[in-house]
Amino acid sequence: MSSVLIPATILTGFLGSGKTTLLKRVLGEAHGSRIAVIENEFGEENIDNDILVQERGEQIVQMSNGCICCTIRDDLRATLSDLAARRRRGELLFDRVIIETTGVADPGPVAQTFFMDDDIASQYLLDSIVTLVDAVHAGQQLDTRLEAQRQVGFADRIFISKSDLAEPAAVAELQQRLRRMNPRAPQQLVHFGEVPLREVLDLRGFNLNARLEIDPEFLHEQEHGHDHDHEHDHACEQDHEHGPHCGHHHHHHHHDDDVKSFVFRASQPFDPARLEEFLGTIVQIYGPRMLRYKGVLNMKGIDRKVVFQGVHQLMGSDLAAAWGPQEARESRMVFIGIDLPRDIIEQGLRQALVA
Repeated sequence: MSSVLIPATILTGFLGSGKTTLLKRVLGEAHGSRIAVIENEFGEENIDNDILVQERGEQIVQMSNGCICCTIRDDLRATLSDLAARRRRGELLFDRVIIETTGVADPGPVAQTFFMDDDIASQYLLDSIVTLVDAVHAGQQLDTRLEAQRQVGFADRIFISKSDLAEPAAVAELQQRLRRMNPRAPQQLVHFGEVPLREVLDLRGFNLNARLEIDPEFLHEQEHGHDHDHEHDHACEQDHEHGPHCGHHHHHHHHDDDVKSFVFRASQPFDPARLEEFLGTIVQIYGPRMLRYKGVLNMKGIDRKVVFQGVHQLMGSDLAAAWGPQEARESRMVFIGIDLPRDIIEQGLRQALVA
């Protein structure tokens, strides 16, 4: 039996954001990949009307293109384990898994399933969390629903739907707001789920405890051609002398989201023992509020970059490439969470630096 892990993608987004539309598009493409789709619940409309076989009281649905769909009867862990077992026995054929969450779901527990359970971790690789955002209703949803904010905070990639139905200025403001909440997730406007498969699958965006190479610019602009308001706002976010709100009179200052992000940078190397102790303490205290955190670290006594990232209380690190001869050995870390104490975290990180 092959030991290759089964890649899994979590597809999330608030009610009406277009998850099922995107999913239908993915399943309908002639990509030659057999996809197992797991839904938290069946809606009134099936993912695909062209259904061939239904088994076990609609738990497993076979579709004409070789894809399958199943509901979560008990919990996600049990469903994933059952799918993998049936795949090993040759009863089901699929190459990857897409999990479509309910519109009001918190992606955190779904993501944690892939790391908390040894059986699941030995069979699956969580590839990425893809979040859809409704350009028309996102403002109100983000204002009133913490679930919507968490979905943005967890995202490895954000697709903004229905932008053609919203005013351009409102879309631009929404994009700025999403960047402040999650600067590490690239954004893309989509229409009717028309997204190339390469933008959804095999993103390698969520590699906890895995060896990976991070773009040195991953904390910088993910897209180009944005207006100067964004440039000023992003610089403001990275300035340690200011708080999260620098007093710029942009129109986005009205939003005080619970989910916020901040970036920490340091040119001095970290002391490995002190940093490990501090991060362990922070994760124990604030872990449930720490949605995603990620960074490239310069560690004393190590000639290679150290990559670390985590979700909630789960944290991992690994060695990456060597620092280049002309490359500034600078640690860069991004934290995305719910009302995280930025001052406490930054003070602790500074104290973990080599004097």
